[in-house]
Amino acid sequence: MKAVEVADRVYRLSANIENGDLFEGIWPIPEGVSLNAYLVKGEKTALIDLVRDWDNAPSKIRDQLDSISVDFSDIDYLVLNHLEPDHTGWLADLRQKNPEMEIISTAKGVDLAKAFFDVEEKIRAVKTGESLDLGGGKVLGFYEIPNVHWPETMATFEYSTGVLFSCDAFGAFGSVGEAVFDDQLSSEEYDLFEREALRYYSNIVSSFSVFVQRAIKKLEDLDIKIIAPSHGIIWRERPTQIVEAYSRYASYLKGPAEPEITVVFGSMYGNTQKVVNRVVQGIRSQKVPVHVHQVPNENVSYVLASAWRSAGLVLGMPTYEYKMFPPMAQVIDMFERKHVQNKKVFRFGSFGWSGGAQKETDEMTAKLKWDFIDPVEWQGAPSDEDLGKAYEQAVQLAQDVKSLAE
Repeated sequence: MKAVEVADRVYRLSANIENGDLFEGIWPIPEGVSLNAYLVKGEKTALIDLVRDWDNAPSKIRDQLDSISVDFSDIDYLVLNHLEPDHTGWLADLRQKNPEMEIISTAKGVDLAKAFFDVEEKIRAVKTGESLDLGGGKVLGFYEIPNVHWPETMATFEYSTGVLFSCDAFGAFGSVGEAVFDDQLSSEEYDLFEREALRYYSNIVSSFSVFVQRAIKKLEDLDIKIIAPSHGIIWRERPTQIVEAYSRYASYLKGPAEPEITVVFGSMYGNTQKVVNRVVQGIRSQKVPVHVHQVPNENVSYVLASAWRSAGLVLGMPTYEYKMFPPMAQVIDMFERKHVQNKKVFRFGSFGWSGGAQKETDEMTAKLKWDFIDPVEWQGAPSDEDLGKAYEQAVQLAQDVKSLAE
């Protein structure tokens, strides 16, 4: 693979991770994920972000540097926008190959470089508004965007080309093939990256949505012509498109989100599952889009993406030993961790000798600002009356969700 020229003397260096590992040790990436670094060549040379030694990524970066006749020893500066190990894990090895290279990061990034890699020399902190002149018309400007999604994060802007190196901001899951830029994608490839951008946002960034909005505000006066994130495609035809998408995703924190409903359920012996179809029918009777996920059969990564986008939630779960069915409790725990807030919610489920799932649901969701309608619970198998009540409540929820868009 060769380095890709993004703009004049600006190159993308990338490695696709396709070995079946989980991203952050949690999230499935069946479509893979790209690790993108960038090289800017003036009279001096700067490498922006790095990779970790993961699925042979460093050798792929080396091969791409070879394609533009650059050696690791030629790098004068390493700009670390973000210190998470997927962008820095190979730092110690690179430092051995090039001990004279100066590292640039934020003050908190400098602290993390010491904590992770024991790096204390030839590293300096920069603040918003500071710049680095590489000569030859290439100047890098630095903009702190803390908590997108770690507190040390910054974005780097190359003024002559208008390229914003945004690291995790504006990123997406998914390997990148020959089509590197947004204007090169087929409709199917574009749809994939649109889905994977939402899943990436909900899984990785959603907890920090307030900071995403602040970052977008901070960067809005830059004359951005290209957005080059550290995961996913490069946006050169319509860079505003991914910014608008992230702005929309961030707005879902306080709501309302899209006028859609996510149904997530788990069932032990089928008595809760028997009601799911009636609930879905009730929602569809109101012409409201509905997305159905069963756990633990489906990974919470996909449930989270759907729930983050939807204004309404339906939780189907039996009582299990006086509490929630454990796979559903794990989903609710992730919703709480990722701040899935301000939703219209309906819960239903069966119980055997005793209820209790609703009590634990109320306790676990107390901070999420959910607006519940009355639940439907029954002992044993659902009766026709139970099915009718569940249908009616689903209709009510769908009407409430529709009203948010009016």
